[in-house]
Amino acid sequence: MALNKDMIRNVAIIAHVDHGKTTLVDGLLKQSHTFRDNQAEMQQTLIMDSGDQEHERGITITAKQTCVYYNGYKINIIDTPGHADFSGEVERTLNMADGVLLIVDAQEGPMPQTKFVLQKALELNLKPVVIINKIDKPAARIDEVLGEVESLFLELATDESQLFYPVYYAIARDGRAGKTPELDDDLHVIFDAIINDIPAPSVDSDSESAQLLVAALAADNYLGKYCIGKIFRGKLKKGQSVKILHPASNLSSSDKSEQSLESVSMKAGKIDQMFSYRGLSKEEITEAIAGDIVALTGVNEANIGDTIATGDNPEPLPGIELEAPTLSIYIGPNTSPLKGREGEFTTSRQIAERLEKELETNIALKLQPDGLGYKVSGRGELHLSVLIETMRREGYELEAGRPEVVYQEIDGVKCEPIEDLTIEVAPEFVGAVSQELGIRRAELKTQEITSSNTTRFVYKISTAALIGLRNNLLTETKGTVIMSSIPSGYRKIEEKYKPERNGALIAFEDGTATAYALDAAQARGVLFIPPGAAVYHGMIVGLSNKKEDIDINICREKQLTNMRTHASDGAIQLTPYTQLSLEQCLDFLLDDELLEVTPKSLRLRKRQLDPIKRKRENRG
Repeated sequence: MALNKDMIRNVAIIAHVDHGKTTLVDGLLKQSHTFRDNQAEMQQTLIMDSGDQEHERGITITAKQTCVYYNGYKINIIDTPGHADFSGEVERTLNMADGVLLIVDAQEGPMPQTKFVLQKALELNLKPVVIINKIDKPAARIDEVLGEVESLFLELATDESQLFYPVYYAIARDGRAGKTPELDDDLHVIFDAIINDIPAPSVDSDSESAQLLVAALAADNYLGKYCIGKIFRGKLKKGQSVKILHPASNLSSSDKSEQSLESVSMKAGKIDQMFSYRGLSKEEITEAIAGDIVALTGVNEANIGDTIATGDNPEPLPGIELEAPTLSIYIGPNTSPLKGREGEFTTSRQIAERLEKELETNIALKLQPDGLGYKVSGRGELHLSVLIETMRREGYELEAGRPEVVYQEIDGVKCEPIEDLTIEVAPEFVGAVSQELGIRRAELKTQEITSSNTTRFVYKISTAALIGLRNNLLTETKGTVIMSSIPSGYRKIEEKYKPERNGALIAFEDGTATAYALDAAQARGVLFIPPGAAVYHGMIVGLSNKKEDIDINICREKQLTNMRTHASDGAIQLTPYTQLSLEQCLDFLLDDELLEVTPKSLRLRKRQLDPIKRKRENRG
């Protein structure tokens, strides 16, 4: 039977971090018989999280497309990130969906990212289906969570019809779901919900001309660049000539919905090959109809937000709307004395090409030239640190500055971004959290005791004051804090937040750190390097016990004399050094400091390496 648009369902899975999105997709893939019983994927979990950092961090970073077939229906599934830092991924891929499965943890209830992703879905008029997941948790509070979900919809709904949504229950890890908390032994209820509750694509399938909005890009070494998107009108065929319509970047958001050919650039292209998705693989097809999600090759000039169209009078689709960046960071070539020793790609040109390539797919990023390097703007610390870590693993050697807030001018007034911050901690850490947030001038909105006997705070806080907060709270709560934030608009800058930190221990000569010198230095503060580490003058080797910076010699060898005894040659006992992660290094930085990033090392340093010039600049 030929496929028609009524037999297609395009659904996105949205939720807060760790509420079970990717686990539910695992179950849908396995129970739709997408894989053979003996395929390795049947024994895997988090099948859609393919990146190394996604496995290591336990989060979804990039949105993924997959497809399953169930009872003759083709179900295109989009697995989206749950973290607000990757909201650009959510915004671009929701354009391909006609409905969403909103997953909510039965214990935690709606969290900040739940609100963020649902708001985006309702703004696009996507049909929501609510799934209360993890109902087997000992502290599950199903009825209360249902009430919280209802309140969330009342707050966010843009139309009265959005207040009427079906609710299902699940334990995604076990592959079970039901219309009531009494679950069935499989997920057929969820499949039926997708077919019956999610509408078929609202598209024009009879048009002679075609339109596809590019929402994602991919590439491989065999066929090169793939443009992925949903067909909104007509049919596309293999070998067909098309026009690539690129919207003008200087259009206001109100103008983008009424673009004309005068406001777009147009290039010719030809579809070499066309693919549909099935599970984790692609199937080559010769024709695709309106409503389907496909991947095209041959249209290499197309980028995310472009329209691929046919006909004598091709028309562009409305572009993809994105939130403005909130944080920026300097990224440039490594300028330390150790530059070029550990990386494969070290020049300014190579770094610029890599960042330009990143812009093609990571559309929430913005790029501006800044001295030798670039000012890279994104959605948050995690968004930017994932980019740096990715480049590091690819062999790039670079230096990064302190994350800075991106200010906006609204009605002639300079404003700073603010966020809603949710923190959940055990009762014994309430004082530490309150003190830390007080220092950062956060405004407490609510404080409550949860069903699991933890305390949940909701604060209004500036984005500037959020920098470094996560690492501080992890230390103060012994790694038990749960926190997340979402953008909440802008406000007039009343007083800029200035981070406070003790001074740095700074090496004042080049060489190799010795145990003898480190033994003496550890009385001055906390060390960041082990014996045998290569150091250079101006490199930060630790955190001082005092407020001011201290220059120290950590390459000094023990002087040998003829007055030696066994007692004086005893083994040196060094306190284990503190090895900072990439995020901790970025949080540590002050304005006059940089982070040297190589495939093998992370080194903190002063911008001005010469101690005399540095002191002169500080006085000035």
